[in-house]
Amino acid sequence: MRMRSCSWVASILLLFAFSTSTWAVKYSDVLLLGQVAEPQSLDPQVATAANDSRILVNIYEGLVRNGDGSLSLEPSLAQSWTVSDDGKIYTFKLRENVKFHDGSDFNAQAVKFTFERMLDNTHPYYHTGPFPLSFFFSAIDKIETPDNQTVVFKLKEPFAPFLSNLATPAGLIVSPSAVKQYDKNFSRHPSGTGPFKFTEWIANQRVVVAANENYWDTRPSLNYVVFRPITDANTRIAEMLSGGIDAMVEVPADNVPLFAGDKRFRLYEATGPHVWYGMLNTSLPPFDDVRVRQAVNFAVNKDNIVKYILQGSADVSEGPIPSAFDWAFDEETTAYPYDPEKARALIKAAGAEGQKIVFYVTEGGSGMLDPIPMATAIQADLKAVGLVVEIQTFEWNTYLSKVNSGLQQAHMAEMAWMTNDPDTLPFLTLHSGSWPDKGGFNSGYYSNKELDALLDKARVSNDLAERAQLYRQVQKIVHRDAPWLFVANWKQNAVASERISHFKLQPNFNLLLKDVRKD
Repeated sequence: MRMRSCSWVASILLLFAFSTSTWAVKYSDVLLLGQVAEPQSLDPQVATAANDSRILVNIYEGLVRNGDGSLSLEPSLAQSWTVSDDGKIYTFKLRENVKFHDGSDFNAQAVKFTFERMLDNTHPYYHTGPFPLSFFFSAIDKIETPDNQTVVFKLKEPFAPFLSNLATPAGLIVSPSAVKQYDKNFSRHPSGTGPFKFTEWIANQRVVVAANENYWDTRPSLNYVVFRPITDANTRIAEMLSGGIDAMVEVPADNVPLFAGDKRFRLYEATGPHVWYGMLNTSLPPFDDVRVRQAVNFAVNKDNIVKYILQGSADVSEGPIPSAFDWAFDEETTAYPYDPEKARALIKAAGAEGQKIVFYVTEGGSGMLDPIPMATAIQADLKAVGLVVEIQTFEWNTYLSKVNSGLQQAHMAEMAWMTNDPDTLPFLTLHSGSWPDKGGFNSGYYSNKELDALLDKARVSNDLAERAQLYRQVQKIVHRDAPWLFVANWKQNAVASERISHFKLQPNFNLLLKDVRKD
């Protein structure tokens, strides 16, 4: 079927504004997806939230990708690759005759451009950065392009997570032509090679993507996907029930039974490497004292949060590496038990009784579960052991800007990460080289040189058993030092209309829509 014109989609979107409850039902080639927040960016080297990644992975592609339903790796824009015996040279053979959405050629030079604009601060388009997740590729020393279909990455040293990092949204390949044309506004004019191409982004209303008629692989079944940011969970639920949207991600735990028992809908659930934690600002009293950080972990009843607020949709977290990475998870590191008496004793010993705590909380965002009720429960538990907690609430993108720049004015902040490798979360959020002023996400300014050395060593080892042993040591140290309040590991979910088929959740929390159908 021939794709309809952009004027057509504009007209039905206008209709949609006046007829929310019937629009999703009327158009069988358009999928309306309810998102939890407005996107931060549609530049894959700028965006950091899974909310944005669900859009990005349908517009762009990387050299490799995670296999369907797994964290294993398979070819994408690269047909094949080889790794040198010393683990320092990765050679990729690229697919031929692939085009970006703007009509320009995908080739080795485009791959080189994508990574150099992230890593080279003298690059003419680096000024659209610095790029927050360039840490993923900091081991790259040189990129060579011996011909249009071959790209060679030469690393400074072996870097075990390199291939898995290439499969993250940060490794998606952008069109050099589009970056040069739109410069700092590229985020609003994205161009990749993926199954859908960008059509429009109207702030706080929708992002629209259309089927890529020239896609190198099978053409999508849908003509259009409309990503709607619906930040209020109750509104998102109402839209789903009324037919205003075809599917929604991150169903609030209270509403899971509602959809599970209704034949008009299909509920999807999947486990994946997710961690929800409260970062503690170790640069300010009282959390510069490890006793108070440990006290917070004893004080908060995580079992109650998981059971009553999250309705069993998560497990209590033990530390920074979730059990989804079974090969690297340390079974000896167990969750802090609920022990308010021990918490009070530690707080008293540290002289922190009555200390005021400023707690940054988001209204909602990707992977943030039920952030306000969770924060309120944490506030009450900390009050019970002698800490006075003031909650300050922000919209998601405002929240990210305040937290990612470092907790200058706050003692605590909620955060959630979905990761693809056990290296990612501890390195980017706990390594002392990842403080915000160094480009990382260690916004609580935690520092432990022994931990740094373990993380550095795990990154360069190509021995999986050695890496596993190192990560288990990492978990023990982080558990002891308690730079976070360890709370929950989420079991992701989504709901879709019974008319929707081939819809699937991925362990990496992405949402691939190429094969989705609407009957």
